Amino acid sequence: MPPLTPRALGRATLARQLLLERVARPVLGVVGDLVGLQAQVPRVPHLALWDRVAGYDPAELDALMTSRQVVRTPLMRTTIHTVPADDALALRPLLQPVLDRTFASTAWGQRLRGQDVGAVVAEAAGLLGERPMGRAELQRELARRHPGLDAEAVASCVSYSVPWVQPTPRGLWAASRAAVMTTVDAWLGGRAVPPATPEDLLVRYLRAFGPATVRDAQVWCGLTRLREAADRLGSRLRRLPTTDGGEVLDVPDGPLPDPDTPAPVRFLAEYDNVTLSHADRSRVVADADHVPLPGGPGGWTGSVLVDGRV
Repeated sequence: MPPLTPRALGRATLARQLLLERVARPVLGVVGDLVGLQAQVPRVPHLALWDRVAGYDPAELDALMTSRQVVRTPLMRTTIHTVPADDALALRPLLQPVLDRTFASTAWGQRLRGQDVGAVVAEAAGLLGERPMGRAELQRELARRHPGLDAEAVASCVSYSVPWVQPTPRGLWAASRAAVMTTVDAWLGGRAVPPATPEDLLVRYLRAFGPATVRDAQVWCGLTRLREAADRLGSRLRRLPTTDGGEVLDVPDGPLPDPDTPAPVRFLAEYDNVTLSHADRSRVVADADHVPLPGGPGGWTGSVLVDGRV
């Protein structure tokens, strides 16, 4: 086939991100197919779904969250994502090294270097399982229980090393509150879900964001050594040439729309994954200085796609 231009790559990604045409599909399936929605700003996932789902009603995602079928939890790039509950369970073990590496690079991680705080972290996890708490409240409780402990650093360690979710009403369209944490096990009832493999994650990434390079996938999730996963997948992936002389990976049935396919104007709220999930963002970001807008209160600031480009 002819080498893929940035525009062709962009149209392919927009098709997979449901940004060429809104779809009439259940929200739970959409959230799963997109491998979650970026969710640091609590109500932004609703804006992302409004972009993608015909006749979107925020009450549908609210209902999925209150029934615990969808949760808010830190995963890809250590950032909070709105994901199906099964993904919160399956992806966290695979992505835990990313959170560990990130914490070790923080000032709090440096302060705890060489210290064994495993017992206190486990104690903190038990506390969060009993009662949701914010990090500041957890810090105060740890300081009360363990005088002389660097409670600030340990509370931060807990936020990276213990799988947790932000319980509702945080993230609902109809209501919200300050962020608190409770453990994944406490919120989801200790359900057993097999952990995802690097191959699983790479295939799901390509279905949602491809065609793309290994480096693109690594930027999206924060993992390293995905080249080995691609090699293990072998002929289960196709390899397509690009006009810059490179090569991208793809799933065999990934859509490749005509590069001239019309792309409607879309408002992208803060941190929409379509703008953040490639090392080379030229497929959606025009050739000019572009700084993603800072997060606001949710849905008040953002970017606009025009002809498929920010």
